[in-house]
Amino acid sequence: MKKKTILTISIFLVLLIAGTAAFLIFSKIGAGPSKVYIKTIEGKRFQLVAGNSPYIIKGMVYNPVPIDKNHEYDFWSDARKPHMVDGELMKDAGVNTIRVYQPGRHVKSTKDTIRDLYNIFGIRVAMGHWLGFWEDPNYADPLFRERIKKDVLDMVRTYKDEKGILLWILGNENNISFSYGPQAANIWTTDEIEKLNDPFLKRQARAKFYYSFVNEVAKEIHKVDPNHPVVLANAELTDIDIAGDATPDIDILGCSIYRGKAFGSFFREAQNKFKKPVLITEFGCDRYDAALEKEDQKIQAEFIEAELKEIQKNTFNGTGVGNCIGCFVFEWTDEWWKFNENDSDRWNIHDIVPSWSNGAYYFDIKAPQNLNINEEWWGICAIKKKVSGLDERMPTQAYFKIKEMWKQSMMKP
Repeated sequence: MKKKTILTISIFLVLLIAGTAAFLIFSKIGAGPSKVYIKTIEGKRFQLVAGNSPYIIKGMVYNPVPIDKNHEYDFWSDARKPHMVDGELMKDAGVNTIRVYQPGRHVKSTKDTIRDLYNIFGIRVAMGHWLGFWEDPNYADPLFRERIKKDVLDMVRTYKDEKGILLWILGNENNISFSYGPQAANIWTTDEIEKLNDPFLKRQARAKFYYSFVNEVAKEIHKVDPNHPVVLANAELTDIDIAGDATPDIDILGCSIYRGKAFGSFFREAQNKFKKPVLITEFGCDRYDAALEKEDQKIQAEFIEAELKEIQKNTFNGTGVGNCIGCFVFEWTDEWWKFNENDSDRWNIHDIVPSWSNGAYYFDIKAPQNLNINEEWWGICAIKKKVSGLDERMPTQAYFKIKEMWKQSMMKP
């Protein structure tokens, strides 16, 4: 063989090896997305596909606020890296996705966290945006809409190429701002809406403004990022008739569902009214019995087990409706700040005072005034203050039940 030919082959081999090494390094750092999309099966059944494989979301709502802190805490930037401890526990329980309500304050630490979760634990991130819900919102105001839309698109441009990103979630129960009532929050209106005499018509008017805005944002996201679906995060199926007509560019309907052990007609109703895949963006059970005034891990595990079985039944390979692509358990750890978020002296107290009532959680509905929901006891991991370092994570019975179900055959694509 001539020396020139040998030299040419040698150079080719060197370049091939170098290129392979570069590819592996590029893949390892978590850059460069693979397409995530919805596959329709038999007309009405839906399957999420990620990395060219069927993907059922086995998720956790993740906001690991430490004892002594409140919602302003930014876990992404915490030098103690709580996600490294939690990632190990979540991976061991079969969790493949976390839901976060917003990215961190600093881009680098947020990207580093996304890459750690994906590269080390195989956990993807469903990235959320509040859509200005806690900023005195007015979804009929053009200036407000433009400002929030710009912020969302900046977020998408910043993180869309991270391999660990699964999808985008817009809002979180923002439809509770449409009307007055015990569960309403951040009510907004316009002079034109207030001229309407019928409360129902007022609600419909607000809903049309809001859902049209969500669709505008989703449409722009698709232009910037064609690789990840967009989710509308609603409270229950309330206002879904309007949402269905107003949001053709939404890919997935997300709903927070707190109906106790069963979802009732949810999956069938969603199929009939929205005709797109559904994602349970929040569900679960608190583990404090307000009637007996004591912790009850068993009842939390019992409720979550029943809910997970029903979710599995309604995935594409189940025997139910087939429109569910997965779920997010609410939530990973307890949040000790929630009972009175304005009183910092109580952020180091695990309050047992219930905040509201929900008869679907029948086990303690006989509590005084039927107030049976304890906001600070929803974690499937309890937390305990340590002298230094992260709060200790103490997995509950619900954690081990989820591990048993998700590590075995349940909810496998």
